Amino acid sequence: MGDAQEQLDLTEIDAIRAMLASRPRPVGWDERRARLDEVGSSWPVADDIRCEAVSFDGLAGEWSLAPGSDTDKVLLFFHGGGDCSGSIKSHRRMVTEAGRAMGMRTLAVGYRRAPEHPFPAQHEDALAAWRFLAGQGIVPDRIVVGGDSAGGNLSLSLAGRLRAAGERLPRCLWLVSPWTDLSMSGPTLSSKDATDPIIHRTYLEELASAYVPRSVDRRDPLISALFADLSGFPPMLIQVGSAETLLSDATRLAEAAGAADVKLRLEIWPHMIHAWPVWNAQLSAGRRALRSAGDFVRDQLLPS
Repeated sequence: MGDAQEQLDLTEIDAIRAMLASRPRPVGWDERRARLDEVGSSWPVADDIRCEAVSFDGLAGEWSLAPGSDTDKVLLFFHGGGDCSGSIKSHRRMVTEAGRAMGMRTLAVGYRRAPEHPFPAQHEDALAAWRFLAGQGIVPDRIVVGGDSAGGNLSLSLAGRLRAAGERLPRCLWLVSPWTDLSMSGPTLSSKDATDPIIHRTYLEELASAYVPRSVDRRDPLISALFADLSGFPPMLIQVGSAETLLSDATRLAEAAGAADVKLRLEIWPHMIHAWPVWNAQLSAGRRALRSAGDFVRDQLLPS
């Protein structure tokens, strides 16, 4: 990356940091959900994107399609928010531009959230979304499963459930700033605490306590995908920012996947914060990350 591009990235990410710090951190689930919806939708979806609401198994979903995209290929996307917040609205700009970069339709899923709906509700909803795509005639080889933060963890867990059932897996996985270790043993939770404006240990602990029943071990592979047997998993792209407390969740996942002979690409983006592609409208590094994800996905979907 050239000096001019790096300076632009710093200027732009500082503006995003300022926006995030412009108001006190919200308190309570309703305030947190509203705040994430607000900051995530600060910039609207591009005018040429077509969105269409859909429902299945009592869940809300949203199709999106950019001009020239292939309707027979789908990005199945699970939003972040610690399993407690986040929504189709908060991640709409990220999802729709990812679909453009990948040249495919997207299906964003409004899965149930804790604490009203703790584990395993989110996993049941992810599987329902997978079944819905099958009912639409979309074959697994034409499906990319992806998500950011908790949505990345949910993507991995869905692949694990499908593998355990002997079912065909998605063609590849796209994981942005994945939260893969709910036992919170990653070293960057401490070393990056001062640089991460969003994610801190106390916040994660509150999220995990709301999501995981006390009777369930947080190192259970369905809860923390870092501890899963990843052998046989599809190729994965892991993207994470260098300024994240969850950096080691991503790097340790890459190490575990590599040791299991999973084809993968790990990208660590300098100066970027948690789930930075959410703000791609005003963040050139977010747009570049989406283009990189598009290149990765297109390579995986090429005929063998």
